[in-house]
Amino acid sequence: MGRRETLMSQLRGEPPPADDGRNVDSLLGLLEGEGAAQQVERLAEEHPHPPPSELHDSTSDLETYYGLPLLKEHVWKAAIPAYFYVGGLAGASAALGAAATWSASPLLRGLVRKTRLIATSGAMVSGALLIEDLGRPSRFFNMLRVFRPTSPMSIGSWLLAGFGALSTTAALFRGRRAGPLAAIGDGAAVGAGVLGVPLAGYTAVLLSSTAVPVWQGARTWLPPLFMASAVTSAACVLDLCDLNALERRAVRRFGIAGKAAELVFSKAVEREVARPAILAAPLRHGMSGALWKGAKLLVAASLALSLAPRASPRLRRASAWLGTLGSVALRFGILRAGRISARDPRATFAQQRGGPVTAQAGAPELVPDHAGPAASRDLAPASASEPSKVRAR
Repeated sequence: MGRRETLMSQLRGEPPPADDGRNVDSLLGLLEGEGAAQQVERLAEEHPHPPPSELHDSTSDLETYYGLPLLKEHVWKAAIPAYFYVGGLAGASAALGAAATWSASPLLRGLVRKTRLIATSGAMVSGALLIEDLGRPSRFFNMLRVFRPTSPMSIGSWLLAGFGALSTTAALFRGRRAGPLAAIGDGAAVGAGVLGVPLAGYTAVLLSSTAVPVWQGARTWLPPLFMASAVTSAACVLDLCDLNALERRAVRRFGIAGKAAELVFSKAVEREVARPAILAAPLRHGMSGALWKGAKLLVAASLALSLAPRASPRLRRASAWLGTLGSVALRFGILRAGRISARDPRATFAQQRGGPVTAQAGAPELVPDHAGPAASRDLAPASASEPSKVRAR
């Protein structure tokens, strides 16, 4: 039946045909207005909502609402964890170089030159990696059009721009020992060292400001972990360079402090993110868990070699490579854990239901309840004296 015939049929008061494609029961609804003359020309079979795809990387075997993720995964490429590593390496190197410059010791001039070169190279590579992920250089410059103190991304963009300018200036005048140019180079090196400290840890603040459960759950200890890992990265790269005895001693102490702090903060992150326990699942299982555990083992092995009383050049190089691989694995493991955590709606629900109390010792834990097909959840109080349970569906 065409449009004209349908309109004339409605004008005559006849009921609409049952096979017009709209599946409207004429006994329950009255078709009026322009929409009443609609007619679907090609009728297709009804397709119900497709079943959700199996979540192979899900961190729980319990069902949720349609089994669908609540959050979208991040779309960052491998350039972003590489940017996290290189940016932290450059920032920690600049901080160490600023301290060596401030000491004004002639025996540390070689260390000052090397840290300035590492900081400058790291700033350039960091900018290239960030632009690679953004797609076009203009997008990075557009981030510098505004300065928003409440945005970690805006702060990080300005930190990287200022750090790159100061570290480049310091590297250009690294050979000057006296005169105004040497003073400019030393002042730029100290400024780069000051900016290098937040540059090494702002990326963790950026991650913990998102809604991804595993990142948000570690918002207290993740920034110190990234900064300690940046110190480890810088010390490991400097261990591969040719240094004198005083410079090797300074780098060795710098690296031992960073590796020990990284192991301590890794444990602190695990404890913080384990409230509720489902949040820590990406750090214990799958590829993300393997990267996380491997990073701790590599850093621990590097620390053990660094503590050797009389380490040979071969042991120093082995310690440097182990620490470097551990720092890289840490960044990739954290990014992978965030992707897996975003796929699991159970972690998001657990974090939202817990609210601010998840950081307390008596936080409720999610326990499975298999009494019904919907796999409902019970919020069980940690105290045994409270017999009641609040059922969350």
